[in-house]
Parts: sequence; structure tokens; C-alpha cells
Amino acid sequence: MANITAEMVRDLRDKTGAGMMDCKRALVESNGDLQGAIDALRKSGIAKAEKKSGRATKEGRVISCLDGNKGSLVEVLCETDFVSTNEKFTGFIKSVSEKALSFFSDNGDISDKLQEAEKDVVVSMISTIGENMQIRRAVRWESKGVVASYLHMGGRIGVMIDVEGECDKTLLHEICMHIAAFKPQYICAGDAPAEIIEKEKGIMKAQLAGKPAEMLEKIVMGKINKWYSEVCLMKQPWIKDDKTSLDKVNSKIKVNRFVRWEVGEEI
Repeated sequence: MANITAEMVRDLRDKTGAGMMDCKRALVESNGDLQGAIDALRKSGIAKAEKKSGRATKEGRVISCLDGNKGSLVEVLCETDFVSTNEKFTGFIKSVSEKALSFFSDNGDISDKLQEAEKDVVVSMISTIGENMQIRRAVRWESKGVVASYLHMGGRIGVMIDVEGECDKTLLHEICMHIAAFKPQYICAGDAPAEIIEKEKGIMKAQLAGKPAEMLEKIVMGKINKWYSEVCLMKQPWIKDDKTSLDKVNSKIKVNRFVRWEVGEEI
């Protein structure tokens, strides 16, 4: 067996852009033959994929998969909008969302697990399509009630909700559309972190400098309630009628959680 040196590994990495461990493995398998190792990496698609791995991925799609009280939501990124609508890419993300739902039993974030499980498939896709891509994030939920989802603009925006109580399919769809349109940060006022509320109060008090102390607290509370109506799903003006809100439209539902993802947004 040939002695594989660090210099040989670096040389192969410089020529192919592949990872250090992949380079060492290829050299071992080729018994130290540099060209043989290059050919092996090219055949596996690793060389091509690694060369593209540093390129920016700002396009892509969000996709969901539902089955009864279970659901998955996955965001996969690529380099261009052209590829994001490519049949091979859309077929790939569909299979990834199905695997996210059926191959795992987690009830929450599965981003790391899915990325690891699909690592080789992603490399193969990069090699086939010719663009860098990544599985950016993924969640899988099991609900005591029902899971619903909504994809807007062909998957540029994806929403998934977990709801219990009396809620028909029409209302579920409308809630998802509302979340996509109005970007709530919390479900209800009680979900807003205390430090965020205090920060908002501090900003409001600064804006009201000079007001009598006895008036200040009442004014601030009024502003905080208005802020709740801007950031809380249950209090926002309802998508179908801005004179009401979801907690008034149906008081018998309980929204346990929701996610709203937009392709390429800052996390």
C-alpha cells in the first residue's frame, strides 16, 4: 500500500476542490495514483460538487408533506431561480420532504439530521444539475390535532401550522394564508418574551418624554396592546375582515405552533 502523505492530499484537494477526507480516501483506493484519485472523485461527483460548494445559494423552494396529523416543511436552496423550477430539482425537494416525514420520528427541528442523511444525494444533485445547493432547514411535526400547510408564490414562502379544536379545512387554509401575508411573530400576547415587551415599552416611553407620569403608563399600555395586534397571530386584523381577528372569528381553536419561511431570508 502506498504511503499517502499530507502533501499528496493537499495536491489532490487543490486540483479537485474536494474535501480532505474524500481526497485521502480516493488516494488510498487508487494506491497513491494522483490521476486515478482525480478520476475516482470525478466519477463520484464529489470533485464537481466541492468546487461549487462555496457559491452563494439564495434561490430555491420551500415544500411541505402532510399525512394525517403529521407534517414536514423543508427549505432547499440553489443558485438560480431557473434551477429552482427545474423538474429534477422539484422532484428532488419533493422526495426530501417525503423522507423528512417518513424516515424520522422527531417532533421538531430535524435540519441537522436531514442534512446528514441526504448529504450524498445532495452531492449527486450538484454534480447532475451543475449548481450548488443545500438543505437549509427542516421541521417535522406530530400534532394532537391537525397539521396544515400553505405554499405561496410557488414555494417562495412556506407556512405550516399545528392546530387543535374546532377548525375546518377552509379556516385552516385561511390561517395559513394569513400567516404568509401578515408575518406574525407570536401566537398570542402571552408568547411575547418579557425582555422584548420591556424593550418596546422603553422605546414608547422615550417617544413620550415630557408626558405627565400619571398619563404615561396608560398611554404605554395602550400602545403595547396596539403592538400586540401587529405581531400576534390571534390579535392581528383578520385576512378576510380587518375589523375582526382570529380569536374572534373562532374562539374554539388552539394554535399550538406555526412556522413561516421565506426562501433565503435571514434566520
